[in-house]
Amino acid sequence: MSQDEHLKLEKSLSPAQVWALALGSIVGWGCFVLPGDMFLPQAGPLGTLIGFLVGACLLCFVAVCYSYMIKYAPVAGGAFAYAYVGFGPTAAFICGWALVLGYIAIIGIDIAALALIFRFLFPGVFEFGALYSIAGWDVYTGEVLLMSGATLLFGWLNYRGISFAGKLQVVLAFLLTVGIVGLFSGASTLETASIGNLVPLFAEHRSVLSCVLLIFAISPFLFVGFDTVPQAAEEFSFDPARARNIMIIAILCGVVLYSLVTLSVAIVIPYPEMLAKMDAIRASGGTAWATGEAATMAFGKFGATVLACAVMGAVCTGINGFYIATSRLLLSMARGGILPSWFGDIHPTYRSPYKAILFTIGIVLLTPFAGRAVVVWIVDMSSVGTGIGYLFTCLAARRVLLGSPEVSERAVRMFCCIMGTLTAVMCIVLLLVPGSPASIGVASRWCLVVWVSLGVFFYFSNKSEWAKLPEADLRAQILGRRDIPVFFKSREPRPQLQEQSSSVE
Repeated sequence: MSQDEHLKLEKSLSPAQVWALALGSIVGWGCFVLPGDMFLPQAGPLGTLIGFLVGACLLCFVAVCYSYMIKYAPVAGGAFAYAYVGFGPTAAFICGWALVLGYIAIIGIDIAALALIFRFLFPGVFEFGALYSIAGWDVYTGEVLLMSGATLLFGWLNYRGISFAGKLQVVLAFLLTVGIVGLFSGASTLETASIGNLVPLFAEHRSVLSCVLLIFAISPFLFVGFDTVPQAAEEFSFDPARARNIMIIAILCGVVLYSLVTLSVAIVIPYPEMLAKMDAIRASGGTAWATGEAATMAFGKFGATVLACAVMGAVCTGINGFYIATSRLLLSMARGGILPSWFGDIHPTYRSPYKAILFTIGIVLLTPFAGRAVVVWIVDMSSVGTGIGYLFTCLAARRVLLGSPEVSERAVRMFCCIMGTLTAVMCIVLLLVPGSPASIGVASRWCLVVWVSLGVFFYFSNKSEWAKLPEADLRAQILGRRDIPVFFKSREPRPQLQEQSSSVE
């Protein structure tokens, strides 16, 4: 692909649209499902809130590292391109492979969440044509059609270009925020609502530290959406320097919205009673959804409408946001020759990476048939991939700072890089080390083994193609310019660093 083709992506995303992209990707299905399924039973209300705050604050350091790299190389690809800048094509492949399946998995779990939502709001309407059961989740023809339709709809919207998708994201993010604020307002004004309902503050079967670490460890999954911002950096219609504040504000807003939903579930009645009620519903074969129960208690039947606005906003913004992130990541990997050039084609009219979007649609269309449980296993695994992306970005940002001759506030920036690196390492360790309070399950580990094995095969089967490219050509294709310095041992002399030093200011 020639360098000129990099210019075909449309620069139409406004700051509001990018913020909505990040927030909508952060606040997905987990915000509404996990309070009753994981947060409250395994960490307790205060343990959850502290975990949110600690995770978000530390991830802000990661976001700052992303902002350094966005200014340095404002191209599609995000962490994949940054890993290339700092460590070369092999590291870029590892980072890109870690992220691409993670992004697709998040689209899949958001699509799968539609089945759960409709089972609660419209019981039995889509539960026709029973097919089979996987890990306790019944798969129905009606729900497969529902989820497939949503996959095709959002794929088509992204196929038509980033401009419309960005405007839609703002509307959906507004509905999401209004719905959550309305839910919390209704729940907190119930006669039964009381601060005393939040006791015990921490899960009784865990230590205080374990409760906090459990939530912190999955922060890369909970707040993963902020790294959709660098994936779309090539399509900013504004100065990339503004990306830092956009990402940090989106993360903090995400913490607030997650906290409001969790408190809505915990405050309406003593939350152990709510959890026991959900267990009884599951035992009877029903669809247990603590957030939905809280909405019904707060607003009666009207609660379904309030909750529908919030949940549909969350699910749809997540689907839309990660369609954008996945397709831009595939585009960048194709530019580097790591994926076939087919993925890098830009639509002549809509100026979107349409073939990458078509591929994403094809993969996501498999998820309705997999069952929600299987998709959850893959998403648990994807938290590891997200942590790897964070780690490469922070390390690359450190290398750029060390290699650039004149950078203002060097000590502060290096501190952010170190804190971001430690955050990523802690998340990965907590997820992978057996016995950790946040260790992923056996099924997720097997998914991880399959994922890594496929990556090894794919790496060696394609290495002969991209390894033949001159490094200057590879740099131009991934970063859009030949004169951007890279910081790994290249086969060829790299450009003078002075030319690029101002870009990290």
